Amino acid sequence: MGMWVGRGRKARAAYGFDDIALVPGALTINPSEVDISWELCGHRFPIPVIAAAMDGVVSPSFAIEMGRVGGLAVLNLEGIFSRYENPDAVLDHITSASLEEATKIIQGIYSEPIKEELIHKRISEIKKGGGPVLVSSIPQRAERFAKIAEEAGADFFVVQSTVTTARHVASEYTPVDLRKLKKHLSIPLIIGNVVTYEACLELMDCGVDALLIGVGPGAACTSREVLGLGVPQVTATADSAAARDFYYKRTGRYVPIITDGGMTTGGDICKAFASGADAVMIGSAFARAKEAPGRGYHWGMATPHSNLPRGTRIRVGIAGPLEQILFGPAFTEDGTLNLVGAIRTCMGSVGAMNIKELQQTELIIAPSIKTEGKVFQRAQKLGTPR
Repeated sequence: MGMWVGRGRKARAAYGFDDIALVPGALTINPSEVDISWELCGHRFPIPVIAAAMDGVVSPSFAIEMGRVGGLAVLNLEGIFSRYENPDAVLDHITSASLEEATKIIQGIYSEPIKEELIHKRISEIKKGGGPVLVSSIPQRAERFAKIAEEAGADFFVVQSTVTTARHVASEYTPVDLRKLKKHLSIPLIIGNVVTYEACLELMDCGVDALLIGVGPGAACTSREVLGLGVPQVTATADSAAARDFYYKRTGRYVPIITDGGMTTGGDICKAFASGADAVMIGSAFARAKEAPGRGYHWGMATPHSNLPRGTRIRVGIAGPLEQILFGPAFTEDGTLNLVGAIRTCMGSVGAMNIKELQQTELIIAPSIKTEGKVFQRAQKLGTPR
């Protein structure tokens, strides 16, 4: 399996969203009649889309709005909303910084200690707004923050880092015991990020309720450049879906997988589902919403790292209200608006009545799918996100 890249060394071919296409079905369905809902730990949500736990994307007010329209949003407990009583001035400082100074300024801002009372306050704000509350932390703080979040009334807890595994070796500190964390947590536990079959199975064996799939594909993430890590999202999702299905057959417990990052258009999202995803997590598309706290900017979760940043601040602009990004109408032809409409129309075209059926769509390797016959569009820079 794989191809030789040198003497005694093979590499497996892997594929991202631009490398594949979906094959239309022999049956087509009215897009308004398909079911795009999904289930997470016994809770059913109308749209299978989650806003990523990034400070330029999710604030308490954004989480409330996302919940109102049927989706989910994760608030980052490592971020500025848990460090500053008044985050608006901090956001102004980040978004007004020059390109050269942005990372250094963000590092300084995130050196402010996280405050337990602010965790309680932000969770309470979302609860009062009627939205489901999802909050996240890194593994090093997971045990402490999970307890605080649970007491404050959070509905889901997310543990997220660049790469998360069930087995972590360290002598300088005590690694988080995910099995123990899950056992003592009364709310569902979502773990990320992971990209391999074996790692997924081991995490599922720990009892986790869902997995985030993806290492380094995010628009503001630089892990692939800094560390050389990553698996293109189509292959990562397909491998993880295979682990999910094997685990379900073995145990009878279904652990949803959530493709996290690398999607900028409705077509990318549809390809993630066809690769096996149960839901998707998106950052940059929602950073472009009027309701997003980033004011048209977006920065990675690892950008503030004091020693080795693995993210950057990027300008994404403001495309329109959240509802327009999700439900249209779209006034651009590049696939970045009306994401839910894209999912529905794709499902109708491949003959999928629900997400489970969309996961069975035929895939083809199609490196020319975006260039074939598009000479005028390419010359005029049309049909691509901008």
